Amino acid sequence: MRTDLVDLIINDYPSFEKIHEENSDIEISEADFSHCVLQDCDFSNIDFSTSSFQEANLSNINFTDCDLTSVDFSRATVTECDFTGAILNGTSFNYATVSFCNFSDADMAGCNLSEADLSDSDFSTSENLDSCRFDESTTWPDNEKLPEDFDCSYNYDLSSLREEEEGQQEVY
Repeated sequence: MRTDLVDLIINDYPSFEKIHEENSDIEISEADFSHCVLQDCDFSNIDFSTSSFQEANLSNINFTDCDLTSVDFSRATVTECDFTGAILNGTSFNYATVSFCNFSDADMAGCNLSEADLSDSDFSTSENLDSCRFDESTTWPDNEKLPEDFDCSYNYDLSSLREEEEGQQEVY
């Protein structure tokens, strides 16, 4: 059934939309949408955990309340998508361009944003953004689109890492 749903999403979205309207409990985990072009789709409340949208082009997609745990959006172009209330634990946006997206109440714990361009997206009410991974090449939106207490400056301090490791060695 899962592969049939993936095929419908890619090749016949209106047929998938009818199924989605009738069934609110859809699970499409471990699916491969790599290199796909998807636009104007409503995927709200779908479990896409461990799926891949690697190098996909996604535009105006509704991911509201989706389980996107460990999903791979690496090198994807994600434009005007709604991630409100989505679970993005362990999700990768490495090297992705994420423009004009809404991450309201999205759980970002463990999300990897290394070298991602997030410059026009709204993270102001996202959760656990402080526990995501990013680097000096991550491009952040303006401060009003970030949580008030979030520090987006990347500070890799090798000396503090050494001190931490030395402290752990003494415990053993």
